[in-house]
Amino acid sequence: MKLYVIEDLQPEDISVITGRLKAMELEAGLEDLYWLPVPPEHLTPVQKEHLPRCGPYAMALEICGDALRMELLVRARNMLRCECIAYASPALQSHMTGYLDSLLSENGIAI
Repeated sequence: MKLYVIEDLQPEDISVITGRLKAMELEAGLEDLYWLPVPPEHLTPVQKEHLPRCGPYAMALEICGDALRMELLVRARNMLRCECIAYASPALQSHMTGYLDSLLSENGIAI
């Protein structure tokens, strides 16, 4: 699995980011797991075609102790196995890592 990992966060930083993710209603239904929505402009042609049946699309963010682990896999929220589930393109990886970095920075968390 390809991941983007931010480690060595302070407990108060984890608390702040957890609160922010919950306020944004990104909870995945499992403790410490959140769904980060994939912007429509970053969907592949297959994902756009499958959107009504398989979507929405998201990338998983897991809080593991003092770390954030974002999978670089685009998951279909309504389908477990499909050709539309694929690793993020380089452009999407860049966008999502920048998004996560900005989310931390906007909440006063230095990385």
